[in-house]
Amino acid sequence: MSSGQQIRDRATEEAFRAAWFGIRHLPERSARRTFTLIADRTYRRNGKGVQQLRKNLDQVRPGLAPAALDALVHAGVRSYMRYWMEAFRLPSWSVERVRSDFRLLNVERLDDEMAKGNGVIMVPGHLANWDLGGAWAADRYNGFTTVAERLKPEGLFKQFLAYRETLGMEVLPLGDPDLVRALARRLKNGRMVALLGDRDLGGNGIEVDFMGARATLPAGPALLSLMTGAPVLPIGLWYEGDQCLGHVYDPILGPEGVDRAAQMQTMTQTLADNLGHAIREHAQDWHVMQRVWK
Repeated sequence: MSSGQQIRDRATEEAFRAAWFGIRHLPERSARRTFTLIADRTYRRNGKGVQQLRKNLDQVRPGLAPAALDALVHAGVRSYMRYWMEAFRLPSWSVERVRSDFRLLNVERLDDEMAKGNGVIMVPGHLANWDLGGAWAADRYNGFTTVAERLKPEGLFKQFLAYRETLGMEVLPLGDPDLVRALARRLKNGRMVALLGDRDLGGNGIEVDFMGARATLPAGPALLSLMTGAPVLPIGLWYEGDQCLGHVYDPILGPEGVDRAAQMQTMTQTLADNLGHAIREHAQDWHVMQRVWK
């Protein structure tokens, strides 16, 4: 690694470390105002991330007039910056604050599946504040296990590991050779596993129709379900006023009478349909600024 890259990596690590510490100590009104200003500036600059978000939202909501699409993109950038503001402050929130600021509308569906003792594979998308939903679930179900993309630099990855662990999550790194077996063991012990399902980070997912175009989505949820018998439960999330709300879709299990490849295809397509519905219903809260469709 060049000395210049080392300096940039160090600066990135220190900037995030300062944000984790400093932003949580700002008055909340000031923090919200600051991140709204950052969002508006980011939208006006129209960098690559905003341009990709515009392409993504044009696929999610086809046929919008240019002015309506621009308004949706602007709202999306504000929602994304709200997520970051809350993420930097979340480690200092009390359990009572987490319980009041997140509400799962049909929580009994998740409760019932967890009570069966077979484990649950919870699959949200990059919607609203999935970390707040995770903190709520960790409190209600005595923790859960998730997977994290390996960020660069390594010091930044370690900061995000520590952040999510403070929220009650066990975090396993993507790419670990024992990852699938480790997740299967958690499920067989009746634990919850949470996997973001709307981006194929590993690059070896299953091709499906996703909101009207072909995309690959992660194969992990379907594979783990078939290995363990745990159901896949898609989760929709959105912001409503000061709260983050959620909805649990019907459990997905492998169809009978077909081979494993066909089972995984059918399950992943159903997952894509559910997450696609959640994203279309609350497109302004979908925080994906990377390419999704083929």
